[in-house]
Amino acid sequence: MSAVSLSNIVKRFGDYTAVHQMSLDIEEGSFVTLLGPSGCGKTTTLRMIAGLLDPSEGEIAIKGKRVNDVPIHKRNLGLVFQNYALFPHKTVADNVAFGLNYRNVGKEEARRKVAEALELVQLPDLGARYPKELSGGQQQRIALARAIVIEPDVLLLDEPLSALDANLREDMRVELKRIQQSIGVTTVFVTHDQTEALAMSDQIIVMSEGRVEQIGAPEEVYNTPATEFVAQFLGASNLLSAKCTAVEGGEIELDLPSFPRIVIPGERAPGVAGTGPVRLVIRAEKLHLHPAGSTAEGMLNVDAIVENVDYQGQSARYFLRVGDHQMQAINMIEDHPFAAGAKVALRFRAKDCAALPVETNP
Repeated sequence: MSAVSLSNIVKRFGDYTAVHQMSLDIEEGSFVTLLGPSGCGKTTTLRMIAGLLDPSEGEIAIKGKRVNDVPIHKRNLGLVFQNYALFPHKTVADNVAFGLNYRNVGKEEARRKVAEALELVQLPDLGARYPKELSGGQQQRIALARAIVIEPDVLLLDEPLSALDANLREDMRVELKRIQQSIGVTTVFVTHDQTEALAMSDQIIVMSEGRVEQIGAPEEVYNTPATEFVAQFLGASNLLSAKCTAVEGGEIELDLPSFPRIVIPGERAPGVAGTGPVRLVIRAEKLHLHPAGSTAEGMLNVDAIVENVDYQGQSARYFLRVGDHQMQAINMIEDHPFAAGAKVALRFRAKDCAALPVETNP
């Protein structure tokens, strides 16, 4: 039985459709991320699961029970929002205990549960303080403790790290994943940050304009994107127009100007069924720059010119010209980056490429 199941969910606001025919099953104990740009429908989907919005069509089930008509306070869900929503006039302990007050939990048991929750988020000695006395990272942990103390069936997190600075965000995403794994609670996480999604998720649901573009494990959606949107939204990708010249023996043969013949595994092009126009996808970090004229066995080599360099400290993002193609590569720097105008050899492996069918507008 799925922890959360959505069946043909539609959400309309007047004439505007925010979510189109969305269906998915979320496994018990998994960490699932709704990922996409602002306005793609991810927060609307989360709010429908929570009971804060009613779907226009379709059914929502939690642990096998239809909840379309069940109010939020009867769904046994833990919620953490971007602004944390802590009560400023209540102590940390009272904030954490808030949900227990509505569940007929005795005072002694409530104290024990609050202490356990604060221990879990590694803030065991802050129960007597008030939210204004805490840092942003501490407030985020208290909001999380309040959500998990009720032992929810599902934990819903709406951009909970976005208010933190960059370094603290990295620390907190590791901490949040640790806590989720330690209690095994099914978690639905909303973010527009691809790094968060890739680092934390068991499964990623990539959304665009209210529709699901792809569902899969982080490695799957990153290395084998199902659509051009997914290829461009996750990471830095090069999408080049190419021609599929053969599909045989579990391999796809591709041809494009200024490149050698490229033969990629069929599993890296699941949507390509036959010969004809395709889009070749090469991740920027899979392209390696070397001095002009150099080659390496087992690698495909093309000549390129560095047009611009975005220096990033330990790495550099190169903007390149390969024939008529404009490309980008991200490489670690050992000594000095290649300079703009330099002629270089660009190397990559065929198995690191993917191919997509050419998308046509309906």
